[in-house]
Amino acid sequence: MKRIVLLRLGHRPERDKRITTHVGLTARLLGAEGMLLASDDPGIVKTLEDVVRRWGGDFYVKNNVNFKQEIKEWKDAGGKVCHLSMYGVNLPGVTDELKSCDKLMIVVGAEKVPPEIYQLADWNVAVGNQPHSEVAAVAITLDRIADGEPLEREFPNAELTIVPSERGKHVIENPND
Repeated sequence: MKRIVLLRLGHRPERDKRITTHVGLTARLLGAEGMLLASDDPGIVKTLEDVVRRWGGDFYVKNNVNFKQEIKEWKDAGGKVCHLSMYGVNLPGVTDELKSCDKLMIVVGAEKVPPEIYQLADWNVAVGNQPHSEVAAVAITLDRIADGEPLEREFPNAELTIVPSERGKHVIENPND
């Protein structure tokens, strides 16, 4: 089974709280096992852990990590690193390589990304060569490299589950009971 983890760089707690939360939610929805936050923001951890508790799955968040150490450990364990950016090779040109990775770390920045990331990454991947949202970059990349249809995943141990319906909201509480 493919393992994917997201490394979030440059999160500024006073400014990036909502975007970083959305990066984590998107990664969770589309198949990442967890998010490593290279900043100290316990509020992000609490928010994402609450989502996992209510909506299921086993997504984790690790707060205040050292990004260099996390990348080194990941690579030492046989993993590959993909840095998403506006700069680098275009996503369609490396999609097959990314799909073939059994252990992939996706790095996405907020503020200016440290230059060494470009050297540490196995791929620097442009998700469009124009300014864009890191949430969009994560979503497009994970969707393109997914095994199967990521939007049809089921999340075990959910307290809440949405039942698809043409109109209205249909939520089941405690569907596993």
